[in-house]
Amino acid sequence: MEKEMKAAEAREMSVADLRDRIQVEKNNLDTMKINHAISPLEDTSKFKKTRHDIALMITVLAEKENKLN
Repeated sequence: MEKEMKAAEAREMSVADLRDRIQVEKNNLDTMKINHAISPLEDTSKFKKTRHDIALMITVLAEKENKLN
C-alpha cells in the first residue's frame, strides 16, 4: 500500500525533482482514471491520495519558487 507523501518529504526535494514528480503523479492519476473506467478499482481512495500528493507538491513548489524570487 502506498503511503501519502509528507510535507517534510516534499520540502527536502529540489525544485526540478518536484516538477518531475508532479508530472509523474499527474500521469499516474490519468492512468488510474482510465483503468478505473475500464475495470473498477477495488481501492478508490487512491484517487484522493494521489490528488492530495499532487496538491502538496504544487504547494511546496510554489513556496520554494517564491523563496527564490
